[in-house]
Amino acid sequence: MQQVHLSFEELEAGLDHVRAAPADDGTLELIVRRPDRDEREVLDVATLTLHDGLAGDNWRARGSTSTADGSAHPDKQLNIMNARASALVANDPERRALAGDQLHLDIDLSHTNLPSGTRLQIGEAVIEITAEPHTGCGKFRARFGPDALRFVNSPIGQALRLRGACAKVVAPGEIRRGDRVRRVSREA
Repeated sequence: MQQVHLSFEELEAGLDHVRAAPADDGTLELIVRRPDRDEREVLDVATLTLHDGLAGDNWRARGSTSTADGSAHPDKQLNIMNARASALVANDPERRALAGDQLHLDIDLSHTNLPSGTRLQIGEAVIEITAEPHTGCGKFRARFGPDALRFVNSPIGQALRLRGACAKVVAPGEIRRGDRVRRVSREA
């Protein structure tokens, strides 16, 4: 069966639901480990570590084009996405993990609500939103369609961080699908 991608207008029609995400007290809806390029494992329980981000994920091994030596970027340890936005662009619950984000949170990720430096507790762990941009790319376009890429990279998409946000682990611990996500501080 061929995947049906939503049009820009259909995606825009889902914005009210995405905007209704909780501001301070959300839920961890999806944990996705990427053991290798283009591989996804949906987990019920995972461990966040200071060294590796999501244990077993390929973030460190994959490296980054945004560091001088090609090593993993410390402020891009985790990619988080609004769970409502991932459900909208995926248009099929089974395809949400393809977004490539490790954590899908039902919380308002907008720059206004969660500026860089904001810390969130998830289960035993604490993560910090970083200033690094997280934008849609060619892989996102191939998986969800050109209108989805245009939608997440539009001015409103960027303001709401519909493509997601980058984060780093500041306190390690176990996380579970369904864990409460709550703001614990905003660092300067």
